[in-house]
Amino acid sequence: MSFNPPRFISQEKNKIDFQSTLKKRVDSYFKEKNISKHCNATMVIKTIVLLLSYIMPFILVLIFDLPIWADILLWLIMGFGLAGIGMSIMHDANHGAYSSNPKVNYWLGNTLNLCGGSVFNWKLQHNVLHHTYTNVTHLDDDINDKLIMRFSPHTQVKWYHKFQVVYSFLFYTILTLYWVLLKDFTQFFKYLKQGVIRGSKKENTLVFIRITLMKLCYCFVFFYLPIFIVKVPMFEYLLGYLVMQMIAGLVLTTIFQLAHTVEETIHPLPNENNIIENNWLVHQMNTTVNFSRKNKFISWYIGGLNFQVEHHLFPTICHVHYPEISEIVKGTAEEFGIPYLENKTIGEALNSHIKTLLRFGKLPSLNDAIG
Repeated sequence: MSFNPPRFISQEKNKIDFQSTLKKRVDSYFKEKNISKHCNATMVIKTIVLLLSYIMPFILVLIFDLPIWADILLWLIMGFGLAGIGMSIMHDANHGAYSSNPKVNYWLGNTLNLCGGSVFNWKLQHNVLHHTYTNVTHLDDDINDKLIMRFSPHTQVKWYHKFQVVYSFLFYTILTLYWVLLKDFTQFFKYLKQGVIRGSKKENTLVFIRITLMKLCYCFVFFYLPIFIVKVPMFEYLLGYLVMQMIAGLVLTTIFQLAHTVEETIHPLPNENNIIENNWLVHQMNTTVNFSRKNKFISWYIGGLNFQVEHHLFPTICHVHYPEISEIVKGTAEEFGIPYLENKTIGEALNSHIKTLLRFGKLPSLNDAIG
């Protein structure tokens, strides 16, 4: 199958001027400050903290025969550490934003393997499909319907979707576990069938072998080694592992949903000529929402993903710079009359997400069906 995505075309001078002006201003900011667009000391320290919060509790679980409450506490820390690695370290690295050195980005990007995921698939899903075609149904994999969840107004409504606001956050808790066990395999073959993966048969075979080997290594470290070699109590261990995955799944999925599956965004479709009639940069502004920009702890922990507008406009800039350049983006957007979408707090963002789940979960009315 040939992959035939839509093109973004807009002749509106205001939007073109906004794009060129914004890029010049952001470039000037880094030149005037004489700072790199990549990581700084704060980012390096955070990298060490997050990696240790994931690795050290695991070592303690293996070495010490702790009471179950202490084991569960360690697994909880690991869950937050896992989510932090995903949002801060591997995310920036796989965008080429962490460092100007490709080798540093490569190795830190592969911290995703420590979490049980595939870098190859992630780059296709996130960098290519999500970032290029944000909120475009059937192209942005992040808003594709997931089993019992509906994230787009343009897909078929099922009867159970009207209950999705009730079970959604419980569903989010299993998504990283599904990622570890099955997602990368099903996703690889789906992308192959859709033509998103364009390598030769030999290249694709080697990629699949690598994904399989990395999964086997992960399973050896997280299952065979602890249970059959170290001989930790199986029930307690598996319970703790499940707790870790549930925490990570809930945090990661919720944070990503707050930027796109909310009331403020749009879900445009290409016209009959396979064209989305908008400037790409402005499309990103219309489909992406910031939240809690002033909350320093949230910004630190979730890798600047509360600055999703800035991230989508400048994905190769390390997220530690987003708070500063967000003022440039907001000011320039206001100057050109471009909407700068934002929820002031994480509570507002959650409320908006819940309203969207309710709206997408409604069965079509008779008028909708007739219309």
